Amino acid sequence: MKNLLGTVFLVSLLTMADAASARGPAPSYSQDSLFHGGPPWVVPVVVVKYFPVAGQDIDISATGDCGKTLASTRAKTDSLTQGLVDSLREASRFRRYRFPDNAPSLTYAVVKTFEFLEKLPTYEKRGDDVPMTDYRRIMERINARYWVEQAGVKEIWVWGYHGGKVNLWESDMAGPFGDVSNSDRNPDDLPVFARTYTVYHYNYQRGLSEAVEDHMHQIEALLNYVDGRDTLPESKWGSLLFWGKFVGYFPGGNWAQAAQDIPRDRRCGWAHFTPNSEKDYDWKNAQYVVTDIEDWTPDGSGEKKRMNCEQWGCNSLRWFMYWMQSLPGRDNGLVYEGRPLTNWWVFVGGFDGAMRRKLRLVAD
Repeated sequence: MKNLLGTVFLVSLLTMADAASARGPAPSYSQDSLFHGGPPWVVPVVVVKYFPVAGQDIDISATGDCGKTLASTRAKTDSLTQGLVDSLREASRFRRYRFPDNAPSLTYAVVKTFEFLEKLPTYEKRGDDVPMTDYRRIMERINARYWVEQAGVKEIWVWGYHGGKVNLWESDMAGPFGDVSNSDRNPDDLPVFARTYTVYHYNYQRGLSEAVEDHMHQIEALLNYVDGRDTLPESKWGSLLFWGKFVGYFPGGNWAQAAQDIPRDRRCGWAHFTPNSEKDYDWKNAQYVVTDIEDWTPDGSGEKKRMNCEQWGCNSLRWFMYWMQSLPGRDNGLVYEGRPLTNWWVFVGGFDGAMRRKLRLVAD
């Protein structure tokens, strides 16, 4: 055990030194040049893995629910990381379920991986029953400033645990344009750099579907922000392009009541609600409804189809992929009130450039 801890300490020091000296083996990605180049936009990623260990196993007293071997957990995490890279690229292919040759709007590149055989850093947060993950300390540990500002990294994927032992945010953001994420948007929980970056926190006790869902919610947060929902009273959300016309918002957010109204035509839904869902996470509902998700247009003039969960295999991961491929993407050809829709993936792939140019969901 003494030798193992000594090795862990040495590896940690070498990893920190590598980041601190800014000599990591990462290519330099300029976010501005990538934005000007157009899709597919490259999303450079740093992966950070926290494995608290007890001998050769994950310490279940630390994780709460994961006590498998370090070797198997490491292998699973690596497999899930590659699954995310592949899935998120495929998800950005506009209507690939109809047009298999459509090109992606995003590609992902893991440029650096850190591994720490220790617990996640935490702090006591008022109102929480368990400690909160300390993302600021993680960013300092890996010298995130270098990776974001010099290497052009846009996303940092943290692999850890939950198990009732720590609290976490599925996504968190910091940068010159603020925090637009699926968190409480605390401006102090991440260091702010000259470029925007998003932190995703995954649980290696779960699977690929749960990790992709984190990205689904982040996309929803971004599109709602760009579309102005964050500054509008809920009574006006139904008129919005994304939450009203694409998702299909119902006044008061009464999704369950709306789902029971079978004759009503559906729009596209969101992460927790498919077009035919009756409650949260109702991805396996066999009830048929009519929806225009595969030929969505803002004015509702697209072809409507009768479908149920068989359309996405009654599977959460396949639903997420299907929904993301339905977002207006590359060469979408859609028009709203006489103006073309932008490629909505630009807000994931080039957020700073989009904000500087004041892009919206519809072209100016």
